Amino acid sequence: LVCSYYTTRLYIGSPPQEFALIVDTGSTVTYVPCSNCEQCGKHQDPRFQPELSNTYQALKCNPGCNCDDDGKQCTYERRYAEQSSSSGVLAEDVISFGNESQLAPQRAVFGCENMETGDLYSQRADGIIGLGRGRLSIVDQLVEKSVISDSFSLCYGGMDVGGGAMVLGGISPPSDMVFTHSDPYRSPYYNIELKGLRVAGKPLKINPKVFDGRHGTVLDSGTTYAYLPEEAFIALKDSIMKEISVLRQIHGPDPNYNDICFSGAGRVVSELSKIFPTVDMVFGNGQSLTLSPENYLFRHTKVSGAYCFGIFQNGKDPTTLLGGIIVRNTLVTYDRENDKIGFWKTNCSELWKGLQVPGAPAPAPNTVHMNNSSNRSQNVPPVQPPNGLPTKHIPGRFTFGAISRVIY
Repeated sequence: LVCSYYTTRLYIGSPPQEFALIVDTGSTVTYVPCSNCEQCGKHQDPRFQPELSNTYQALKCNPGCNCDDDGKQCTYERRYAEQSSSSGVLAEDVISFGNESQLAPQRAVFGCENMETGDLYSQRADGIIGLGRGRLSIVDQLVEKSVISDSFSLCYGGMDVGGGAMVLGGISPPSDMVFTHSDPYRSPYYNIELKGLRVAGKPLKINPKVFDGRHGTVLDSGTTYAYLPEEAFIALKDSIMKEISVLRQIHGPDPNYNDICFSGAGRVVSELSKIFPTVDMVFGNGQSLTLSPENYLFRHTKVSGAYCFGIFQNGKDPTTLLGGIIVRNTLVTYDRENDKIGFWKTNCSELWKGLQVPGAPAPAPNTVHMNNSSNRSQNVPPVQPPNGLPTKHIPGRFTFGAISRVIY
């Protein structure tokens, strides 16, 4: 099973120290490994050295935070579903997004890690930038300082493309952007009102309540794939397989996973829609978002022209979890001010070019981290959705940054 995540560059301290952080709407705290970390992995950049920053300030113990054993510093701890964890102290320092951002450096609270476990320990990325809901979220902190409006947008590149863009602050949405309500009190995560699925235009026989279990339907940019409750997964899988009976089912690339894969579809992503059906997500207001095959498939890493389902059954968990694959080549606007999330199909790699500040450097190249040589990414022309968002759609105060995709 090939996984991927998207990173953006964040600079912390004075003078600034550079980090590549996973863009994560499912996390609130932003954190990087600290120089005195006792259990941190080897990542792509040096650890943060508080002693080299003349604006660094540890957060002293107070009634509003969890404190260390000595009662001196505020601490944080985060545990994730895949059994990884991060813990450390909270501190405040100057952060910025580099030359490609219009945002002036700002003081913000972040986590200085002293322990990592699981994937967080072994990953190439330095840490996580938390865009979730909560007091410690980078978004909440910038909104509180009135430097951005209460909104942000993410745009992830396509199947074979590493580029993308992150916009902090409000944008004027395209006229054909599709919106769905997002209830901030429903769960601590960004949720949408998913009510049904259609395959090749035909509605699936699924009780709408299936998508409302536990945390509801959650958008999580830090998760690679999508996970559905059992009833919805089986209905979707069976319906798609009926539409692609001409393809041969084969074993997946990883013997440890029982992936559902098919050969004979060809290597060109833009041709996949001639073989695989579209899938529509239908929202509570009747509007729908059409998913192309690249929004639910990933490339088989050992068989050329073969693809596997990137949607899985979520064990016995009734939550519907939609990861980055679902929103490839889709501008997603998290309009927290108006409790809604918008979707607009576009070419996210091209979108970045329209957002760049004159004279700013190009976005970081696609960083690919593979475990073995047979997993090298192939040079395949990307699918070309509608043109990128025109710059006239981006008024007001905002900051943006390049997003790079990392495969592992």
